[in-house]
Amino acid sequence: MKIGIVCYPTFGGSGVVATELGKALATEGHQIHFITYSQPFRLNHFNENLFYHEVSVSNYPLFEYQPYESALASKLVDVVKYEKLDLLHVHYAIPHASAALMAKNILIKQGINIPFITTLHGTDITLVGKDPCFEPVIKYSIEESDAVTAVSLSLKNDTRNIFKINNEIHVIPNFIDVSEYENISQIHKCHRNYYSPNGEKIIVHVSNFRAVKRVDDVLRVFDRIRKKIPAKLILIGDGPERSNIEKLCRELNTCNDIHSVGKIIDPKELLCVGDLFILPSETESFGLAALEAMAMKIPVISSNTGGLPEVNVQGETGYLSEVGDVEEMANNALSILTDENKLKSFKKNAFRQAAKYDIKNIIPLYEKLYHQVLNR
Repeated sequence: MKIGIVCYPTFGGSGVVATELGKALATEGHQIHFITYSQPFRLNHFNENLFYHEVSVSNYPLFEYQPYESALASKLVDVVKYEKLDLLHVHYAIPHASAALMAKNILIKQGINIPFITTLHGTDITLVGKDPCFEPVIKYSIEESDAVTAVSLSLKNDTRNIFKINNEIHVIPNFIDVSEYENISQIHKCHRNYYSPNGEKIIVHVSNFRAVKRVDDVLRVFDRIRKKIPAKLILIGDGPERSNIEKLCRELNTCNDIHSVGKIIDPKELLCVGDLFILPSETESFGLAALEAMAMKIPVISSNTGGLPEVNVQGETGYLSEVGDVEEMANNALSILTDENKLKSFKKNAFRQAAKYDIKNIIPLYEKLYHQVLNR
């Protein structure tokens, strides 16, 4: 098949999943065309079946805000026509689904019927989607999609409750390539001694440092852990909450025990040194960062919101707590870190659970849906 993939090219989970999906489909022999405003950061290797089309927006003085949605729709029309695409797969509803719908209607006038599939990733529904400025357009675009997928059962239910739609929503979860996580220490040097010079336990957090990730809770949990056992914290990522986190670590006097490394294209390079992963988010439609940690055999302490209970198994791969309950999160973390047998068991369970989400199990689900849409 010739498939156009529309996504955000940034470090966010939806862009990561879309790019990895496209790369895997290209390996399977499909021709994949990425259409976005810059090259996805994970699109970092050559494949004869991978193509990238940049959406450029003219900077007219008339516009206070540049009309990216219109530029994207025009680019989709162009790529569909001249690359003879079979279907479009858009990731994150806004503005990608509405742009795909506009492109589809334009192409119908030209005798071309291009179906499009919308994959919902989370905040496009639970956060941005609730905004009255966007809600009618998102609802209409979802209803007019030829197929809709959600990355978790929780997100599927949220979509139906928020938008009051009756469309069939296929749950196709996020994924990882398990083969990339096996024997990782042979690929990366995993300098544990650098981060833990005296044998301290290493806690890890990965996110885009938005308020919804509650990175301040990570620091508060870590503060409680380090008061009981020697520990270090590695923060991977960057974003709007970065300055607040730096201020908080000074208040807690924990800065000397924290390594803040910023954005990293491949977190596996640091995940491989971790003992425990903390993800206390306000909401997570799936929890891809948690899954990546589990694939590295790292137990997870998380909130119990959204799709996280579908990924992190209570009492087996880690523990789940109410949002904001840093005291319980810290106690659960200590119960794992202070018991080597328990830690070993949870590490083993984490990897076994992550293996269920191997890309080899997920790609066929998307291919099946593509064929269903094309055969209608």
